[in-house]
Amino acid sequence: MTEPDPQATATQPPAADTPPTAKEPAAPPARPARKARPARPNGQWKVDGTAPLNTNEEIKQRDDGLNVRERIETVYAKGGFDSIDKEDLHGRFRWWGLYTQRKPGIDGGRTAQLETEEIEDKYFMLRVRVDGGALSVEQLRVIAEISQEFCRDTADITDRHNIQFHWVEVEAMPEIWRRLEAVGLQTTEACGDVPRVILGSPVAGVAKDEVIDPTDIIAEIVRRYVGDPSFSNLPRKYKTAITGHPSFDVVPEINDFSLVPVTHPELGIGFDLWVGGGLSTSAHLAQRLGTFIEPSLVPDVWVGVTSIFRDYGYRRLRNRARLKYLMADWGPEKFRQVLQDEYLGYALPDGPAPAQPTRSGDHIGVHEQKDGKFYIGAAPYVGRTSGTALLGIADLAASVGSDRIRLTPYQKLLILDVAEDDVDQVVFGLRDLGFETHPGTFRRSTMACTGIEYCKLAIVETKQTATTAIRQLEDRLGAFADEHKLLPITLNVNGCPNSCARIQTADIGLKGQLVMNDEGDQVPGFQVHLGGGLISEQREEAGVGRTVRGLKVTADGIADYVERVTRSYVDGRDDDETFASWALRAEEDLLK
Repeated sequence: MTEPDPQATATQPPAADTPPTAKEPAAPPARPARKARPARPNGQWKVDGTAPLNTNEEIKQRDDGLNVRERIETVYAKGGFDSIDKEDLHGRFRWWGLYTQRKPGIDGGRTAQLETEEIEDKYFMLRVRVDGGALSVEQLRVIAEISQEFCRDTADITDRHNIQFHWVEVEAMPEIWRRLEAVGLQTTEACGDVPRVILGSPVAGVAKDEVIDPTDIIAEIVRRYVGDPSFSNLPRKYKTAITGHPSFDVVPEINDFSLVPVTHPELGIGFDLWVGGGLSTSAHLAQRLGTFIEPSLVPDVWVGVTSIFRDYGYRRLRNRARLKYLMADWGPEKFRQVLQDEYLGYALPDGPAPAQPTRSGDHIGVHEQKDGKFYIGAAPYVGRTSGTALLGIADLAASVGSDRIRLTPYQKLLILDVAEDDVDQVVFGLRDLGFETHPGTFRRSTMACTGIEYCKLAIVETKQTATTAIRQLEDRLGAFADEHKLLPITLNVNGCPNSCARIQTADIGLKGQLVMNDEGDQVPGFQVHLGGGLISEQREEAGVGRTVRGLKVTADGIADYVERVTRSYVDGRDDDETFASWALRAEEDLLK
């Protein structure tokens, strides 16, 4: 809408026969026309130039995060925590998988009130990137031994199939890196504004129903580009997921760059490209570009999409610096055009949409491989394990002749290549180590983030809270679930609003916050999200679910709530209706 010109009326002279009088003062002087305020730059390098527009961008331009490795080894490991430059500590350390962890005893009510220096401990969380989720027995042994010697026996399997340690001292980092790199593992760019760990199908190369094996493709991208300064200063983190399995077992809907398998009627087997997914506090699902990607072209296409993010991604405001916001503004058609015209130099062929999955992608249970052996998937409690348990798993795998362990994006673990005669030995051995091959409905389908135990952003505890709720629910609803043929109801527990545990895409997602209990006291609790989900054998489209005004639960009331809403679902569902479908249409009173 065009603003009226103030000079169009205010400065017109009066008619000669009606001079102004004392009662009719002359019109005031005209105001100049208002100029449109220039749009503020978004910090897009190809549009606005590369001058940094905030402190984070200044830090990254002053010194590449990759360069801090030398200082850690030669200065900080010798001088200890207090010798660390604050700009390195709170910025560049992330490029090597290191974050300071939360100081014990600081409650969730103070999370947003304290400065980083007040809330952080002198110990680190360390992520080991496990690209494709693939580990050998030797690699798992080294991880387990590092956990035991340097990390107080801590080890979590994350929902990006990293291994996450705690209680790491900077003095130990040179030796930790030496041991990891001696067996082909790394922490390079496990965190930071960089290409993070690449999710890959944990059954790549062995599943009977696999369409294409992307193992070599993932390895090639990692070899060529992880640690490459060309991509060590992205606007923010950048997540990749590549699978050749028809179950979509790498959560492609919520990654920046995702490939799932398709068969083109003329070009054969390849991949369908999805771009711009991400959750955090503002959920966006990845969008198909409608292209068919030949396997040999995957690295080049990955470089093209990653380069678009580097060059056109928004850098001025950090809360808008993810690729999902650029995709939301451009749309898939423009994104594809820019990819082809500016970065690839050729057009990509149109491709068919992938078929809907026909089975679960968590790979829990005993499954026959294409070579007649078996892979066995097992669930710990919400990814929590230990170095001692992982060492036991390495020994167990070796005892039956397996050299391949896999981690999953669902905080689970698989042992591959098990002979039929050894299946029971592995199943019972995993159980003894805290991993269940035949878990109940809720142990199988519950995930939890790190929570207040170690995370500086968290408001509530998650791991033990979720584990307690699982045990209570399996006592109360185990037989009920079998009787009513309940499919696993996903329960994702997050300690803050940032959705590391993917709360928006769960049947029941719990977002940590402080809530009021029945006595009017403020206690740890959760806001409830309902009806979210990823594409699956039961669901044709992914969705982020709904919230119900005022629907919150206390941390110790999770099991009571989940039991109540599950029973309401069973009473109110239509035939084989899923929990998510019912939750999206149910009256609010039935969801409370």
